[in-house]
Amino acid sequence: MQYILASASPRRKELLSQILEDFIVDPARGGEEVNLSLFPEDIARALAERKCDEVYHRHSGSTVIGCDTIVVYNGEILGKPADAAEATATLKMLSGKTHYVITGVCVRNKYKKLVRHERTEVRFNILTDEFIEKYVASGSPMDKAGSYGIQDGGLVKQYFGSYTNVVGMPVVLVRNMLKEVLEDV
Repeated sequence: MQYILASASPRRKELLSQILEDFIVDPARGGEEVNLSLFPEDIARALAERKCDEVYHRHSGSTVIGCDTIVVYNGEILGKPADAAEATATLKMLSGKTHYVITGVCVRNKYKKLVRHERTEVRFNILTDEFIEKYVASGSPMDKAGSYGIQDGGLVKQYFGSYTNVVGMPVVLVRNMLKEVLEDV
């Protein structure tokens, strides 16, 4: 069975390599429009399913893994920042506060399709303006939902749930979903 990761994220590629030795990366190319009146968990699942389905249509004989990670603070979904000013504003808003990271996961092959999510509570340290300025200048926040990466250090005071979920792919959930889609094969 060939496996396809429907994502260009280097972090997801690295995390999936903890589960699978051999897989192909073929990112979804479609947009990420979604009904924002849905619950955040439903949005994350819908986005992951859309990515997975798009790539599955190109690789229908394979098992495709699609993920989408969103950051939620006070009911608002925080996407990837458009620019340094937006990243700075987001980090200032999250400083010293608690938010949630939700990753939708879809695993699909010709036998079965599963769509689930993982949710992790994240509490930020109080961030100084100097820390935020240096972090934003590093460029790291620019390709990440919520303008940060937990692996970057100095940002997160504590988290409750899956660390790999915050990075972008809940490894235990994905491993279990892969087992489940292949159990009757």
